[in-house]
Amino acid sequence: MGIQTVVRRDVLAAAASVIGLVGMRPGTVEAATTRTVEKQIPLKYAYNPATGITRVKSFRRKKVVARFTKKWVLEKRGKKWVRIPYVWSPRRKALVYSRALHLKLLGRSAKAKQPQPQPQPQPQPQPDPPTDQPPAPKPPVMSDNPYIPADLARHVLRRLGYGPSREALADVEQAGGPDGWIDQQLDPAGIDDTWCEAILARLPDQAEPIWEVNEAIRSGQREGWRQLTSVHTGHIMRAAWSRRQLLTVMEEFWGNHFNVSVPSDDIDESRAHYQYTIRRNSLGRFEDLLVAASMHPSMLTYLNNRDSDAEHPNENQGRELLELHTVGIDAGYDEDDVLDSARILTGLSVDRESGEYEFKPWRHWVGPVRVLEFSDPNPTRAGGETVARAYLRYLAYHPATAQRIALKLARRFVSDTPPDALIQELAGVYLAQDTAIAPVLRRLFDSGAFRASVGAKTVRPFESMIATLRVLGVGPEDSGIDAATSLVWMSESLGQSPFGAPYPTGWADVAAAWSSTAVTLNRWNNTRNLTSGWWPSELTRPALRDRVLPATLPATHGEAVDAIATALFGIPLADEHRQAVLAFVGKAADAALRSNSALVTWRLAEVVSLMLDSPYHHYR
Repeated sequence: MGIQTVVRRDVLAAAASVIGLVGMRPGTVEAATTRTVEKQIPLKYAYNPATGITRVKSFRRKKVVARFTKKWVLEKRGKKWVRIPYVWSPRRKALVYSRALHLKLLGRSAKAKQPQPQPQPQPQPQPDPPTDQPPAPKPPVMSDNPYIPADLARHVLRRLGYGPSREALADVEQAGGPDGWIDQQLDPAGIDDTWCEAILARLPDQAEPIWEVNEAIRSGQREGWRQLTSVHTGHIMRAAWSRRQLLTVMEEFWGNHFNVSVPSDDIDESRAHYQYTIRRNSLGRFEDLLVAASMHPSMLTYLNNRDSDAEHPNENQGRELLELHTVGIDAGYDEDDVLDSARILTGLSVDRESGEYEFKPWRHWVGPVRVLEFSDPNPTRAGGETVARAYLRYLAYHPATAQRIALKLARRFVSDTPPDALIQELAGVYLAQDTAIAPVLRRLFDSGAFRASVGAKTVRPFESMIATLRVLGVGPEDSGIDAATSLVWMSESLGQSPFGAPYPTGWADVAAAWSSTAVTLNRWNNTRNLTSGWWPSELTRPALRDRVLPATLPATHGEAVDAIATALFGIPLADEHRQAVLAFVGKAADAALRSNSALVTWRLAEVVSLMLDSPYHHYR
């Protein structure tokens, strides 16, 4: 299809004469004339906010009942008339999409303000301008949490990664500061992660083709459960020891969004490859990620679509695609939409011999389908896969999907209740950038809301376990994966193993979901295990004293408590908390500290564990 160009200007007045609308009172629905016209719904487009020009690269046609007023086009949907961001094109004799009008509908400026011509002053001698303009000031870094300092380096390591460590703080400094580190994280291919890759080489290769894995399992050369649990162990290794922290966080974010629970039935051969698929698309375009996840054998198996057919369409994946993966439950779809969503997906299946994706046309439902604004005659079985792909791409570009992805990202990186203005801004970037994820994250991390949210999020159980490993400098065992497997069990005891949520909704990302006595007690026990080196005992670790105390010991117990807290959290404890720790070890603040003092020897692990179980380690 040819490329449309729609310039933001008042074309609706011209539309009246083109299609014979005359004599109506401007701006009223009652005065407008109703007409059935063609609507060209964009599948791909590019928008230039400076010029207000929308270039539609591909679209599909649809007949709609429309009303034209002087300011807007309204479309009839059921018994309602809804404003739509379309204008009449006399040349195409159709309604065409305008991103500028769409932004106006959302209440945002659609076009950058153009400079007004000014009288030209008489030239005056001026000094040469500076060659470098100072950068625009960044929003201030702020914390309303008394336990968490307004330290941007630690803030980005807590939000874009799994917590600060001595090594990670050095990486931030080497990158020129937090902003340079963020730039590096958004381009993970440029980060040297050789050490972690060597550790991951102990696991099965997640990129290995599914058919090869399937053959190895069937022949007895590989145990299926080991292939499956490599999803757990691999993610723990990356979270704790990879320098590509943001990529790992986004892998978890999208793996949670497109949750396929580990373990689940009949996915031993494909689930590790699904994880690889999620990871390689985590910072790409959501459109590509949605198609890849929705058509992957693991997803098709988990949500029962592999056996869905024309006679009995299984609604599981068709429903979750709308409710969880794209537009969300408030987008206005109904049960008829869900049924057609399931019908569109019939035929997307799995080859029983290889375990790879296969489209089975004989299972595809044939006939007209409509979901929200997507419709297709869907006339043939052979064309069913093409219809399904077009449907998925339509959902990826839907404004409700943009809003939902923006909300979830803001909730992950800012707060449980992020500001609506930020959500709207991120949704606009998402659509303007063809669903590219990295530009949305870049805008989010530059926002005032992100920088003012230090300490506004609660650490979830898995994040707490990994943050403890990192701050203590705990490393992997010298060989094998026994310790990493033990960490999987530890995360299960905390109630949050990686990608182990038992429902398609995935793990919750708000504090209220994790407030329980059981979670707290297990967290305390596991912190003590990790701090003391009791379990997993195979993990490598530096001497605890070297990690939390300077080479020259502080003179007093009070100064030692300050040094330990600063090593762990970047700030000393508040006075009342400092006194509580000193009371725990039975020493006054001014009591002299010696190399054989209990605080430096046998009670050091107790004190560090106590501090790590405090609110100073509970927020991010």
